[in-house]
Amino acid sequence: MLNEAAADGELWNTDVTIIPKPDGMKPYIEFALDGLDQGTQLPFVIVRSSDHRVVGTTRFYEIRTQDRVVAIGYTWLAKSTQRTPINTEAKLLLLTHAFETWNCVRVELITDVRNERSRAAILRIGAKQEGILRKHLILPSGRIRDSVVFSIIDSEWSEVKTRLSQRLT
Repeated sequence: MLNEAAADGELWNTDVTIIPKPDGMKPYIEFALDGLDQGTQLPFVIVRSSDHRVVGTTRFYEIRTQDRVVAIGYTWLAKSTQRTPINTEAKLLLLTHAFETWNCVRVELITDVRNERSRAAILRIGAKQEGILRKHLILPSGRIRDSVVFSIIDSEWSEVKTRLSQRLT
């Protein structure tokens, strides 16, 4: 199902995020499930409610319960569902869980410095840009990536929640 979502737009051809080709989907899922077993990740598939079709994935990662901090990422959507309310709703659900169930004090969102669409989307939901991690990751392509770090903290959550809810109505 995730292969079909990734095939919608051949998302694996992007160089600004990691979306596996069909032959790499199994290790991608296994990595997420290993993180689930270790308590460091909580992965999800994103399902379009109108037809119950899997259209993408997202996850909590770098779960640090002692610090009440988590990151949200590994998010990608089939091309036909990008720029729709689906990502907004997913972020609202994840952030609500992080702040209202886990009582997080901070949620991080990290993206490639070259991923302008992702950076703009993260800012639109109300996250604050904190800085750039230089030479942060080496991508499967071999490119060394600089990453932009954004966050939402607990004192900002009410305003962010209102903004996301209004965007969905």
